[in-house]
Amino acid sequence: MTKLVNIKEMLKNAYKNKYAIPHININNLAWTKTALLAAEEFKSPIIISASYGATKYFGGYNVVYSVVNSMVSDLNITVPVALHFDHGSYEQCVKALEAGFSSVMYDGSHELFKVNYENTKELVSLCKKYNASLEAEIGQIGGEEDGIISSGVIVSDTNEAIKMKELGVDALAVGIGNIHGQYPSTWKSLDFDTLEKIDKDCKMPLVLHGGSGIPSEQIKKAIKNGIAKVNVNTELQLVNAKAIKEFVLFGKIDQDKNFDPRKISNAGMEAVHKLLKEKFTEFGSINRIK
Repeated sequence: MTKLVNIKEMLKNAYKNKYAIPHININNLAWTKTALLAAEEFKSPIIISASYGATKYFGGYNVVYSVVNSMVSDLNITVPVALHFDHGSYEQCVKALEAGFSSVMYDGSHELFKVNYENTKELVSLCKKYNASLEAEIGQIGGEEDGIISSGVIVSDTNEAIKMKELGVDALAVGIGNIHGQYPSTWKSLDFDTLEKIDKDCKMPLVLHGGSGIPSEQIKKAIKNGIAKVNVNTELQLVNAKAIKEFVLFGKIDQDKNFDPRKISNAGMEAVHKLLKEKFTEFGSINRIK
């Protein structure tokens, strides 16, 4: 049985061996259980993540911590599990650390770089106090995340990436044309020239947000060029919704006692589990834990 860990060592190993750690956003208790059991089944390290919106939905930072920490114990999860706060403001990151989250992502990408840098610097020190890890961001991820909408900004100054590395952050999220949510039909490709330059200059674990909907060959190429953590949420939500929709429209909900909300949820979670296996395979994270 393992306790919650930060993301430092798992990302170092992933970066060194050219695979990526799956970062799975949780949306409810069933989602958490499904992700943890999949990680255990496939012997993959995993980052369980909650955004501010998800944290509010659960009932608060302490609720999320208690749910994840208790499940790791009660389900006898043996693979490394990090509990990560996703896209937090400075104040939200502090609250997550105080509640027991083992990792936080400070999103200062909408601030002037000077502000982003200074807040990141303070959070590096605070994370050391809690033995937690810190993910920072430069550039901007396109799309919407908890009501925050961005058209996306490609990292234009790799010196910013170097400065963040020198602060001692454990992971760096980069804006390279990636988008939160569904990708439009007009979207073409990640900016691999920028990614390769950042990887060459920084030599540290990089993070790909908006991992849902990017072609598999691009995901694999990104991993070869420094991406050690891939965030997935939208694709999982879509297959969950599709499975529940079919469960209702095809009349399964009216059979036996399928009105039980747990059975309705299980219909979606079966689809989520199947896709998790596909993602773990794509990222190369299966059987990384002996």
